Amino acid sequence: MADKGTLFLDEIGEIPLNLQPKLLRVLQDQEFERLGGTQTLKVDFRLIAATNRDLSQSMKEKQFRSDLYYRLNVFPVRVPLLRERREDIPSLVEHFVQRIAGRMNRSITSVPKKTMETLVQWDWPGNVRELENFIERSVILTRGSVLAAPINELMVVREEDSGDSLKAREREHILRALELSRGQLSGPRGAAARLGLPRSTLQWKLKQLGINHQQYRD
Repeated sequence: MADKGTLFLDEIGEIPLNLQPKLLRVLQDQEFERLGGTQTLKVDFRLIAATNRDLSQSMKEKQFRSDLYYRLNVFPVRVPLLRERREDIPSLVEHFVQRIAGRMNRSITSVPKKTMETLVQWDWPGNVRELENFIERSVILTRGSVLAAPINELMVVREEDSGDSLKAREREHILRALELSRGQLSGPRGAAARLGLPRSTLQWKLKQLGINHQQYRD
């Protein structure tokens, strides 16, 4: 379907190892066979791939093929993390509030100053997706025209007050999400949704950080 057009593959770092050489063949030879088919088809498309993972680290851990990585890494574009562009947060908050409130037939006209300050200070490990999910929960909880955000869910950490590493802060954030979700990873109330991450990414992070989510279950 993407022939002569553009194919976008999100979360490219989540592709299983056994599928990676098949994708590599398509990129190198520009041909493939349909599942169950016998005819080799030629294809020509522009590929755009995205990931929030460190693929160079995944290569070292033998979770991502180096040949596929270098084939994909022809023209890399790095999108700054949300915490690296905090000046964008107020605009994103306003946008998400209006879009989500409109979808739910709600009228929310303002965001408290303290709430906005808290949202700007938070590090957002899950980036824009986490912010959007948090705003959606806030809109659901709001009963009037002023956004009622559950800011108690956020552990506000100011850069100047913390000597902990980013990894340590991320671990704390994940542990907090597991506590709030009682160890549940998937679903609208699960830890993955609270963090704004795909479940597979959260499971990978849990493994990397040595966290057992089962201990948070009732």
